Amino acid sequence: MTAPLAPRVDYPGEGLDESDLAATPFAQASRWIEDAVARSAHGPGVPEPTALSVATVDADGLPDVRVVLMRFFDPSGPGFVTHLDSAKARQLRDNPGVAAALTWPSLYRAIRFRGHARLLPTDAVAAYFTSRPWGSRISAWASEQSAPIAGRAPLEERYAELAARYPDTGSPQDVPVPPRWGGLVIVPDEVEFWAGRSNRLHDRLVFTRVAPGTLDDAAAWSVGRRQP
Repeated sequence: MTAPLAPRVDYPGEGLDESDLAATPFAQASRWIEDAVARSAHGPGVPEPTALSVATVDADGLPDVRVVLMRFFDPSGPGFVTHLDSAKARQLRDNPGVAAALTWPSLYRAIRFRGHARLLPTDAVAAYFTSRPWGSRISAWASEQSAPIAGRAPLEERYAELAARYPDTGSPQDVPVPPRWGGLVIVPDEVEFWAGRSNRLHDRLVFTRVAPGTLDDAAAWSVGRRQP
């Protein structure tokens, strides 16, 4: 027996025409990200607007994908934080090739990034870490991300131990940055903007790297359209 499938729906999106496309992938992505975040703040239709699906390749050549929260976005590319011994961090050390996607089903929009990952500077990671809620800073210490564990109880015990060691004083400095905690940025060579349309005739406009430069350097990119 197969699981029941969701009913088929049409995508009455606005689409994306070349005449409406920003001059750079950074400008276009910023426009869509800001719109998704603004709509999330004013209603439930766009939950977790910075949820980023990140795909890597493991040591056996098999793809691996997970969802993280995009915590950085500048002309270098989208970035996220992680335990540096997590599966994704280890896989990206061995093979920095990476693909990622921001998807907003209720807006009939998605952005796809393909490129290579590199470590974020430690000062940027530390600045972000101090902005996290106290409980999230404690959990960054408590979890050896991706490592096996015999049930939930040891994790809760570790959290309680660390909460006692680093009590909440209301200061952003009351929990130090864990030594194996860092961040990665995806430096894209391709950025695709997908916009849903009726009858599955979606728009796919793709910026492809043609020269060195950031996401906000128009001379570094060419633009093409792909069939849906």
